[in-house]
Amino acid sequence: MSKIVIYQVFPRYFGNCEGRNLPGGTIEENGVGKFKDFSTRALSAIRQMGVTHIWYTGVLEHATQTDYTAFGIAADHPAVVKGRAGSPYAVKDYYDVDPDLAVSVPDRLKEFKLLVGRTHRAGMKVIIDFVPNHLARRYHSDVARVPDFGQDDDVNVAFSPRNNFYYLPGEAFRPQFDRQGTAAAPYEEYPAKVTGNDCFTASPSVSDWYETVKLNYGLDYQGGRTEHFSPVPDTWEKMLHILDYWAGFGVDGFRCDMAEMVPPAFWRWVIAKVRQKHKSLLFIGEVYNPGLYRTYMEAGFDYLYDKVGLYDTLKSVTRGYAPAFAITSCWQRLGDLQDRMLNFLENHDEQRIASPFFAGDPWKAVPALIVSACLRNNPFMLYAGQELGEKGMYGEGFSGEDGRSTIFDYWRIDSLARWVDHGKFDTSALPGEVRDLRSFYCRLLQLCQTEPALSQGLFFDLMYVNGDQPYFDTARQYAFLRRSEGSLLLIVANFDDQPKLLHVNIPRHAFDYLQLDESSSWEARELLTGESRTLPLAPDSFVSLHVAGRGGCLWKFELEK
Repeated sequence: MSKIVIYQVFPRYFGNCEGRNLPGGTIEENGVGKFKDFSTRALSAIRQMGVTHIWYTGVLEHATQTDYTAFGIAADHPAVVKGRAGSPYAVKDYYDVDPDLAVSVPDRLKEFKLLVGRTHRAGMKVIIDFVPNHLARRYHSDVARVPDFGQDDDVNVAFSPRNNFYYLPGEAFRPQFDRQGTAAAPYEEYPAKVTGNDCFTASPSVSDWYETVKLNYGLDYQGGRTEHFSPVPDTWEKMLHILDYWAGFGVDGFRCDMAEMVPPAFWRWVIAKVRQKHKSLLFIGEVYNPGLYRTYMEAGFDYLYDKVGLYDTLKSVTRGYAPAFAITSCWQRLGDLQDRMLNFLENHDEQRIASPFFAGDPWKAVPALIVSACLRNNPFMLYAGQELGEKGMYGEGFSGEDGRSTIFDYWRIDSLARWVDHGKFDTSALPGEVRDLRSFYCRLLQLCQTEPALSQGLFFDLMYVNGDQPYFDTARQYAFLRRSEGSLLLIVANFDDQPKLLHVNIPRHAFDYLQLDESSSWEARELLTGESRTLPLAPDSFVSLHVAGRGGCLWKFELEK
């Protein structure tokens, strides 16, 4: 069984090699990627990195300032669209795909289905977003022959379990800013609907999710959070139909946006229902409250984001704000949930590693990468461009220069454009350091597939026996063991800028727990470099290793079967 490795990628950026990158530029000026850019050659190049799943982000049709009225798609008002391209999390039709991504707009669903087929033939599975908490302020499906969200709502009441939205009766929508743009008429919404980030006011601020409307799952927030789940709310039934629809396209899983803002009871009901027909669907939940992890796991999620634990800790250790031994408490706090967490160092919400907001240099995060990918058996995710040292330091438009690749604007991502290069995917044409960085990612993530110890092995943390000796600094180094039937891996990450000679203590308890035979010396090979050595490995003794600054090593000891 291999480790799940997810490649998150915006089709909007992938393949966009010629955009002019004008701040706030139109689709004609700045360009946009297409489904077709994920050619057989492109998918093979992604698969070679050890990727098992691709999360195509921003696939669902969302509100935009680009005019598609000629194709029967209603125009969106600029006052409630963030950026020119619009937020992919302001969905305007759950049953359709973004027309930006199609060569032929009328054939956009067909083009997406072909992409799903190509991905499967390349040996990978397909994940798309499921956005259940909120949708665009002007929602309308021109594809599905089902009632639209809100179509049958009683807008005269703040809450009804039969409504799809929450309302503010007697109040008009009046945001605290002016984004009228070039629209001939102002945006009108009466009565105002509650904004997506649980903003129960008719005047959201620019930092609110003002472009979205909160969906009603039968939870009365203003009535003491009372639950009205029987009979099954209409929103539940609509969402079940949507999940079944996309599973029918061959989609293998869903990354569920802001899952914790939707009641666990809904997830328990809908996941069980949809899996009656589509048994192997994968559900990944964006949940940030550790106190809710078990609740959402028990509701049916396969994996949850490990953001506030391991990600935040690794970022702090990389930046020198936290000691490496803090990593130990991350897995200890999670207990038996550890292997059901999704690890990552980048995604569309977080700042790029190479930006000054994180490490300022992609190589400085190598030790964090080794820990995140190799610590346990749980999945690992990387964000397109991460493996190429993308900095994300553009002033694209709505989001500004914040170390993130914008999700609101049309833009050419320079690192991706160099690699994709109109479908060439020629790594030899990349600058030397970029080529080396991508090669490192490929090597490490391929090991996650080929080494059973990394995908299904036992784990043993070595920090507790290495805290009181001169040749190991628990504030800047982290060490652990992984064990499979045929091999033992000694993994060390060095967060210090300087190379170190380390003495890594191995306690007798590790031999007992991992069921290792005692021996005075073992043949070992470093998996990242191929170096071979005979290393001593005995209970309550140390292994002496040279580890590069901001680097790491994975020493493999072959065990007799």
